[in-house]
Amino acid sequence: METRDDTPSGACEPSRELRYRRILLKLSGEAFMGNARYGIESQVLQSIANQIQEVRRLGLELALVIGAGNIFRGVRGATEGMDRATADYMGMLATVINALALQDALERRDVMTRVMSAIEMRQVAEPYIRRRAMRHLEKGRVVIFAAGTGNPFFSTDTAASLRAAEVGAEVILKATKVDGVYDADPEVHGDAKRFTELSYLEFLSKGLKVMDATAVSLCMENCLPIMVFNMTVAGNIRRAVTGEPIGTLVH
Repeated sequence: METRDDTPSGACEPSRELRYRRILLKLSGEAFMGNARYGIESQVLQSIANQIQEVRRLGLELALVIGAGNIFRGVRGATEGMDRATADYMGMLATVINALALQDALERRDVMTRVMSAIEMRQVAEPYIRRRAMRHLEKGRVVIFAAGTGNPFFSTDTAASLRAAEVGAEVILKATKVDGVYDADPEVHGDAKRFTELSYLEFLSKGLKVMDATAVSLCMENCLPIMVFNMTVAGNIRRAVTGEPIGTLVH
């Protein structure tokens, strides 16, 4: 039972410039590394927190899912001989580390935040309960969903699609290190073409790797658009939620 109302004082009526009222932001764990080879780079974490603080002031309802590639990736562990389920559980725990780090950075900026974990660990996070998550969003709190779906063999992309559908998000913002979806790796192929829009079926038929097929299929079933954009450019999260034409829209 909640004993206090800590709705941020800045959570007023939604700004008229908003295109979406409730969004789910998917952050890759690799983005937290910055130029480092491992872990969380403080400057990157602060930059992400600043951007989230900026868009929260617009009055939208914001949930997040964070990957763990900066700490441990289950698929990589499995390819190196580890049991896949064990490796995936390790990856889920790593997402909790990232979630707590971002929560700390946000609350230093007076952005009220809740971490909800699909794997129960009450000392550090609330257990994921759908109706409670929606109540937090309604009260203006940023909700960070940690530990993926709580099940092995599913990516954090799939967790993002699942949670977005459960809480009624209007869009998934997939924040990456590239400025959209390309027909080939732009770091390898200088002539790679960037798509401005794709249908779900086009995305799946082309075998594009920005988001896994299970996640995209779940979005297709629920008519949930996905916007893929470069989060390393300051202000891009705001541009995405206000409907500026950045990145690639999958719908």
